[in-house]
Amino acid sequence: MTATTKAPAETDYEIVIGLEVHTQLLTQSKMFCPCDAHYADDAPNSHVCMVCMGMPGVLPVINQRAVEYTIMTGLALHCEIPELSKFDRKNYFYPDLPKGYQISQYDLPFCRNGWLEIPVDGSVKRIGITRAHLEEDTGRLLHRTDPATGEAYSLVDLNRAGIPLLEIVSEPDMRSPEEARLYMQKLRSILVYLGVSSGRMEEGSLRCDANISVRPRGQKEFGTKTEIKNMNSFRSVQRALEYEAERQIQVLREGGRIVQETRGWVEAKGVTVSQRTKEEANDYRYFPEPDLPPVVLSRAWIDEIRAKMPELPDAKRARFMSEYGLSEYDATVLTDERAVADYFEATVRDVTKGDLASRAKSAANWITGDLARLLNAAGSDITQCKITPAGLAGLINALDSGTISGKQAKDILERAFASGDQPTEIIQREGIAQVSDAGTLEAVANQVIAANPKAVEDYRKGKAAAVQFLIGQVMRQTKGSAKPDVIQPILVRLLDALKE
Repeated sequence: MTATTKAPAETDYEIVIGLEVHTQLLTQSKMFCPCDAHYADDAPNSHVCMVCMGMPGVLPVINQRAVEYTIMTGLALHCEIPELSKFDRKNYFYPDLPKGYQISQYDLPFCRNGWLEIPVDGSVKRIGITRAHLEEDTGRLLHRTDPATGEAYSLVDLNRAGIPLLEIVSEPDMRSPEEARLYMQKLRSILVYLGVSSGRMEEGSLRCDANISVRPRGQKEFGTKTEIKNMNSFRSVQRALEYEAERQIQVLREGGRIVQETRGWVEAKGVTVSQRTKEEANDYRYFPEPDLPPVVLSRAWIDEIRAKMPELPDAKRARFMSEYGLSEYDATVLTDERAVADYFEATVRDVTKGDLASRAKSAANWITGDLARLLNAAGSDITQCKITPAGLAGLINALDSGTISGKQAKDILERAFASGDQPTEIIQREGIAQVSDAGTLEAVANQVIAANPKAVEDYRKGKAAAVQFLIGQVMRQTKGSAKPDVIQPILVRLLDALKE
């Protein structure tokens, strides 16, 4: 099987997928100690203390904000929130785990039995959430090579050790790699809307392990599953699952058997490779964490958390369609990121011409069109945009009032995006305005007619395209400031006069 092979639409085998998603929570301090949780780009082992380094005799203290973020996520995923929960020790030995165990949750997690919905083939599919539990992140291994000897070695950085980590485990309800990608995208959107996660897969703050198996279509029993790691983008998740599904199907068709194992996704080669045989849960020897008491969650506190939750993507998309009259496509694009949705609504508030639906459509067109193009080209997002919502609304207002033309608006937007000046500042400073004075435009039109005798002759022969060409020449002469609906009748009148 080649590295580029993708799983085709199978008729004799069914794909079964479940995802385990880990996301770092955006708390100020670590899960069980007061160390600063913001460690990116800082020197290795500069955000550590006796607790997160696993020194003997130290005692952990629960980060209440991390618990709150976990409950908030569980509520957004329609989970049951039991009143009693506890932490457990998950025992295993690895260099990035200094204590020799990870404080996690096992049989009494904070959240269980939830769901989220994804769009599949024009309908809505519900994916079950088995559990969402809170744990601490591990450290990182930094792999190096000695330049003198060529010998490989690894160093341990414990800055990440102890960061609050929320693990969300789905039911094996997904039946294609595309469904897995859609689930990941929807889950990320919810986490970012809640403000509990940055959602940046490329930085490792959102990570995904996928469990996948195949079975003859119609069979009730699940096949032997493999776990896939090392996927750092939505595209990687889908590609890795496509490859692994086809690999398993090919093994079974050739009379082989699937081995339960952990496999790593190699992005550069487009393949999964075996890493180790898969452990069962009892290999970790879970037992209750003796240094932390059980956690009792009051209904009043859970209700208080629920009351603080923001409007979530599905509700916001539905509101954008009903309140602003947007199409489902526009509403979906605008609500995919909370920051974009907020930018849109702030822009609409400052657009002055037309009813609410027309103002919303204008704002949506600029945000999803020209502004999105500039942001993509710059590799940035709406939170880094120098043009404020009020600035974009000012541009739309100037265009709607006839002060500037569409071509001028696009040019001003690009200049504002690059410089950081607001569009209205550029318009006022440079005296940019659309020319609508008939006398001025007639003089330019006469110059254009004199300079383009072939187009004049084409017009005399009845070629309507000649007028459009001449309008373009007037626009060029006026550097896009001429008002097209004023130019055309002037040109037609002057050209018709030449026929007489």
